[in-house]
Amino acid sequence: MNSWNLPKPFFILAPMDDVTDTVFRQVILSTAKPDLFFTEFVNVDGLQSPGRKNLLKKLKLDSTEKSLVAQIWGKDPENFLKTAQQIADGTLAKEFGLTARENFVGVDLNMGCPQKSEVNSGTCSALIKNRPLAKEIIEATKTGLDGRLPLSVKTRIGFSEIDMSWIEFLLQQDINMLTIHARTRKEKSRVPAHWEYFNQAIELRDKISPNTLIVGNGDILNRQQGEELAQKYRLDGVMIGRGVFNDPFVFAQESPWKDYSPQAKIDLYKKHVDLFQETWQNNERPVHTLNKFCKMYIFGFDGAKDIREKLMSSRTIDELRQNLEILEPININ
Repeated sequence: MNSWNLPKPFFILAPMDDVTDTVFRQVILSTAKPDLFFTEFVNVDGLQSPGRKNLLKKLKLDSTEKSLVAQIWGKDPENFLKTAQQIADGTLAKEFGLTARENFVGVDLNMGCPQKSEVNSGTCSALIKNRPLAKEIIEATKTGLDGRLPLSVKTRIGFSEIDMSWIEFLLQQDINMLTIHARTRKEKSRVPAHWEYFNQAIELRDKISPNTLIVGNGDILNRQQGEELAQKYRLDGVMIGRGVFNDPFVFAQESPWKDYSPQAKIDLYKKHVDLFQETWQNNERPVHTLNKFCKMYIFGFDGAKDIREKLMSSRTIDELRQNLEILEPININ
C-alpha cells in the first residue's frame, strides 16, 4: 500500500545536515516542491535528554509544510519508541505551536550516514554491521508509531563492500519505504553511484515485501535524469540532494533557473535570508549557516566571486542583509 498516496515516480528532497532546515524547505516550496521533504537528521538519544531544546531546531515544522518526514537516528531503541510516539501523536508539532492537524507525514530511520563520529558511536551506517540492534530499532519505532504514520529507512548498499543481504534484511522488516543510496559507507561520495544494483534491489522487494516503496539516491542532478533512472530500474521514487544546489527549481518539469537574471537570483537569496532571520530570531542557527547557499544564488556574472566572499564574511544576519542591499542591479547585469 502506498501510504503517502504518491505519484510514480515521486521525488524527495534528501535530508542534508545544516541545509534542509525549515527555512530552505520553504524556499524550495516557493520554487518547485518535491512530493516529500525530509528533515535534517536528529538524534533520539539527545531528544530524550536535557539537551532536547537544543535539538528541536532540526525538527522545526512550519504550518505551510504538508509533506515532511522526520528523520531520526541514535542507538537506544527505547528512545526511538518515545520519539516516534511523540511525533505520531503530535507532541513535537505542538512544541512548535502547531495544531493537531499540522504534523509530520512519516518517520525515517537514518541507517546510512557515513560520518566517522556517527559510525564510531555504533549508529547510522554502523547498523549495517549490527543487524540485531537495527531490528530492535525498527521494531521499537513501529511500536511508537502504532500504525499512525508510515515508517521508512534510508541506507547504503553495504559497509566496506557491496552487500545486498543488508537490503534483503531491511525488506524483511515490513517497512513502508526503503531509500537506497547506491554506495557503500566506505565509498562515501568518492565514486559514482552503483545504479546497476537497483535491479537486484527491486527483485528482492518484489519477492519479499511487494508493498515497500523503493527510492533511488545518488548522483541525480535533475528531474529528467531522475525520471529516466526510475523508469530504467522500475523505482517508485528518486531522491535528489546536491542537485538542488545547482538549481532550486530542480523538481520542476521545466526549470526556469537558467533564464533567471543575476538580480532575480540575488532577490531569491534575499528572500532566503529574510526568512532565516524571521525564523531563527533567538540565534538558534549562526549566520554562517547561510554560507552553504551563497554560491547557489550568487554566480554567473562578473564579480560574483568577490561578492560571495564579502557576503560570506558577514558576522551577523543584519550585516549580511546590509551587504545584500548594496548590490545594485547596474553592477551585476
